[in-house]
Amino acid sequence: MVFADLFFLFAFLPAFAICYLLASLAKGNRVKNGVLVAFSLLFYAWGEPVYVFLLIACALLNWLFGRWLDKAKKGRGLVLALGLVCNLAILGTFKYLGFFADLLGRFGLSVQVPELALPIGISFYTFQSISYLVDVYRKESKAQRRFGDLLLYISMFPQLIAGPIVRYGTIANEIHNRHVSWQDVADGSFRFMVGLGKKVILANQLSEVSDQFLAGDLASLTTAGVWVGLLAFTLQIYFDFSGYSDMAIGIGRCLGFHFKENFDHPYCCNSITDFWRRWHISLGSFFRDYLYIPMGGNRRHQFFNILVVWFLTGMWHGASWNFILWGLYFGLIVALEKYTILRWKVPAFVLHLYSLILVILGWGIFYYVDFSRMTTFFPVLFGQAESFTDFTVRSALTSRFWLWVAAILCCLPLGRWIQGLIGEKHFLGRSVLAVLRIVVAVALLAVSVALLVGATNNPFIYTRF
Repeated sequence: MVFADLFFLFAFLPAFAICYLLASLAKGNRVKNGVLVAFSLLFYAWGEPVYVFLLIACALLNWLFGRWLDKAKKGRGLVLALGLVCNLAILGTFKYLGFFADLLGRFGLSVQVPELALPIGISFYTFQSISYLVDVYRKESKAQRRFGDLLLYISMFPQLIAGPIVRYGTIANEIHNRHVSWQDVADGSFRFMVGLGKKVILANQLSEVSDQFLAGDLASLTTAGVWVGLLAFTLQIYFDFSGYSDMAIGIGRCLGFHFKENFDHPYCCNSITDFWRRWHISLGSFFRDYLYIPMGGNRRHQFFNILVVWFLTGMWHGASWNFILWGLYFGLIVALEKYTILRWKVPAFVLHLYSLILVILGWGIFYYVDFSRMTTFFPVLFGQAESFTDFTVRSALTSRFWLWVAAILCCLPLGRWIQGLIGEKHFLGRSVLAVLRIVVAVALLAVSVALLVGATNNPFIYTRF
């Protein structure tokens, strides 16, 4: 089940809201938590009927390790290591077993492994489990005594499928003590509508353009056609992933959970380092706090630490060489920036242009899992095509002119600018903003529903990671 689906919007979500409101009549949060767990498991089982048991088993495993860490006085490091190995073994079995078997086969070692479907969201809930164990080990958070409450944290449907990666410490207190105001509901609902619009109105439409140029016969494409397809994918993946994050944060806010931001207008960056401070913030902060800093961070072996982190960042995205190459590509750039442009005085527009070009080229590596297609793609991208442009390119630009305009504008911090222009300090400004938000939310919902009627399933890109 996905958020951008009519069944979710008009069946699952209303049913959950009714049950959750009824549960709110009970004192405390225990009944509400039970309803949230039940609907979260139903949400996951809708698309993964078998692997929901894997999700429950992972939660049980980490609950037991957390309790063990809490009680252990000696050997806590060994307990943590065992817990981490178990989590990584589960992730490795389902995500990387086939990749390593194929790698061994290239060296003449034939290894037969069963074909296992990749459980949806396993990369996200495994990392959340790891953050829980490490935080308990560091005594930054207390071990969860109730299994059901840890299951809630790991399986919570708003962010289960594609993040953001929510640290246990971020919501540990809110599992038991949370209160929802009308302002929370209003802000959360608006945020959800913004995310829905990003996905349905922008990302889904841009995917048609990117698929038109990138998914077909590359040898017959023009150079301009490849660039148009790559630019469409650059915008598509941003609105697809940030749209999911917006919807997750919005639903969480309506329930009284305050998830941290996962995107901060990344295409407004002025370096690749700045880009990765703004893109998928929860993953970047996870690797920084749980790997980069413990390895030595900036204090020792910085260049090596950066490359290791980015190699694993690429691996996290998928068991394919293109993701490893993509991770090392950005890791090398980030490492070199620390000794070059981050120390130089370079005009802001030059830095911005430099960053966008490298990011767009990076998405070309990211897109093609098939290396043979990638080796065809880049020569065409750099001019090795029979012609530069054709009617198909011009049609893609002119017939979807307003889509391109809307997508580019929505990459900018329009919300902040409008709030700053109208102002929130006075009653009139707050009233105007409230009315404007209602109008925008209703319009986004209406257009999104109209586009979803009769549309084919268009899942979120990051659900496959």
